[in-house]
Amino acid sequence: MLWVVKFSGFFSAVIALVVLSPSPQSLHPAEAIRSSQLDGFLNQSTSFQSIDRFSFRVSSNFSNADECAGRNRGGVCDPSLVHVAITLDVEYLRGSVAAVHSILQHSTCPESVFFHFLVSDTSLDALVRSTFPQLKFKVYYFDPEIVRSLISTSVRQALEQPLNYARNYLAELLEPCVKRVIYLDSDLIVVDDVAKLWRTNLAGKTIGAPEYCHANFTKYFTSRFWSSSRFSTIFSGRRACYFNTGVMMIDLVKWRRFEYTKQIEKWMEIQRRERIYELGSLPPFLLIFAGNLAPIEHRWNQHGLGGDNVKGSCRDVHSGPVSLLHWSGSGKPWLRLDAKKACPLDSIWAPYDLYQHTQ
Repeated sequence: MLWVVKFSGFFSAVIALVVLSPSPQSLHPAEAIRSSQLDGFLNQSTSFQSIDRFSFRVSSNFSNADECAGRNRGGVCDPSLVHVAITLDVEYLRGSVAAVHSILQHSTCPESVFFHFLVSDTSLDALVRSTFPQLKFKVYYFDPEIVRSLISTSVRQALEQPLNYARNYLAELLEPCVKRVIYLDSDLIVVDDVAKLWRTNLAGKTIGAPEYCHANFTKYFTSRFWSSSRFSTIFSGRRACYFNTGVMMIDLVKWRRFEYTKQIEKWMEIQRRERIYELGSLPPFLLIFAGNLAPIEHRWNQHGLGGDNVKGSCRDVHSGPVSLLHWSGSGKPWLRLDAKKACPLDSIWAPYDLYQHTQ
């Protein structure tokens, strides 16, 4: 089923239901890359114990429409594929599964979407296979120790988890033949065809994302940052605006060429010494890319639905069309639904949830 959602006000949603007729297919099974790394971790009993509490329904099969080109049998390097990267974390697993499910439901060519899952727990590979038997995907192991020593304390402990920083290393983890990728957070759903986002013209920029120039940009950095000419002049000559890193189109060729991973690590090292920001993995992206990215329509990141980083209160969508709803902030829809304290928009997330509650 394809849910097309249009919002008008806090409590109202007009939902049109279009029934598709998917036909089952047999796709190539997914294979985890860097097998020499993975083999040593697959036998760790602790990995399997950590996901014992999860049980998901098997997703329906989703088939390409007639206008889609071929069956994309060429593997990860097939140039006709749409590449999407998402982290799989035990604590956010339910959100990640819902995000994937929403993308498949709304894609005209779901068999042409290839998922790149970044994990620190390799047992999640089997869970993805069992939930999405027809899915095209690969699992990439991200070693938390790569970044652990660079992480500084944040306003919310969840923002300090190493896997939050895995997106910084997409250019190193993904195959060189993958030239661009859509990065998505785990706490969102897509209610439009992701191929539309994929076709974004980056106009020579390395990343594209919705910008929010009305936001108070100064609050993302400490007074120490702004009082130092060494730091505050970083934004001279560019119109620096806030953007949310939970939805980004990334040109991996340019990222690799300009070694942006090293630039991000440099800012993280400075942060450890001088405390120039408070908010997790976002500020290094602002320091490097704010005012120097390709703006994407706001419809592709209706963010902040999880409230602030403390209370997680209910929020409405911004005015305008909606292609992606993002529960950034501390309030997550699956937690609020389970606690019987759901916000109005959490009911839009619920149909994509494949989690099975155990008695």
